[in-house]
Amino acid sequence: MAPPNSDAAVVDVLRRVDRLTAPLVRRLGRPPALPQADRDQWWADRVSRFAAGVSAVPRLAGKLADLLPLQNTVGAAAQSVVVLGVAGEHGIDDPADRVSLLARVLLDRDLPADRVRPLLERTRGTYAEAALGARDERAGLRGAGRTMWRAARLLGRIDDALDARPKGRLGARALSNLPVVGVLGGYAAEREGLRRAAAEAAALAARRAAVS
Repeated sequence: MAPPNSDAAVVDVLRRVDRLTAPLVRRLGRPPALPQADRDQWWADRVSRFAAGVSAVPRLAGKLADLLPLQNTVGAAAQSVVVLGVAGEHGIDDPADRVSLLARVLLDRDLPADRVRPLLERTRGTYAEAALGARDERAGLRGAGRTMWRAARLLGRIDDALDARPKGRLGARALSNLPVVGVLGGYAAEREGLRRAAAEAAALAARRAAVS
């Protein structure tokens, strides 16, 4: 069995994912006139229609997708976009807080911001375009899909930890094991997982605001 990922490794990957997906989160920004009470739900529903479609694609291979790192990493990349969108709605813009939120929702890992912050300082300057690639600010599905796949590649470094991410219903996940038609089950499972990720992120952000 592989050793668990260290805090430093988790922080390194999640901070890169935060920086990489930030332009996409801004581009997908919800309508400004939407009432506050509906904003978290917007990320859960509207964004998940795009993100779940991307993250379900590996299910074209059916059960074979479980033998590859694609399903967990692409699904986690989609969830990271939703979680960070919800974080923005709650005014969470500090990198340590955002990484802490990603760790809690995607990995079910208690990594408070005060433990994240020193690790960010230690690795300052490592998030160069040479490591991440040039940021793609272009609009459109192609640019968004490219960002998602790059985030998935980053998350592949901690793939073992991604089994804890929010999942869809068991029935949809069972259907996703079938070749070709598995994409339908994969879509349903990933969309439900994205909604759960958004709800969990919103609850954690509200709890954080209540104690601050």
